[in-house]
Amino acid sequence: MKRLYPDQPIVGVGAVIISDGKIALIKRGNEPSKGKWTIPGGLVEVGETLEQAVIRETKEETGLDVENPRLIDVVSNVDLDENDIVKYHYVIIEYFVHVKNGTAQALSDAAELRWVPLNEVEDYNLTRSFRLFFSNNREQLEKANSY
Repeated sequence: MKRLYPDQPIVGVGAVIISDGKIALIKRGNEPSKGKWTIPGGLVEVGETLEQAVIRETKEETGLDVENPRLIDVVSNVDLDENDIVKYHYVIIEYFVHVKNGTAQALSDAAELRWVPLNEVEDYNLTRSFRLFFSNNREQLEKANSY
């Protein structure tokens, strides 16, 4: 399945990890949105459930073992090129996860990982889809704790 100029939307997952009023954000190391901040996540592999995908992707990008994914929201990310042709099209299913163990660090295609206070998140250069997700779910996130 090609990511660039796809023939259909691509399904991805995101992991919301919160500790003491801070959320784990990663800086994207690859396109799309290279250099922008978002939550850990990635694409669902063939034969994998959404819950398996978010657990695997969290481990790959942060080193954290997580469990009990709980659906929070679904967002769409469509990027058009200069000719208004769909360059990227992702449907991203966002899950809140509980941390079992591990030490958070930037791994895989995450260029950096930071624990960001929820009241500072919108000051970051966020991906468009994560900015929408955060503004729509901020109140719920402020009550959450992954540990």
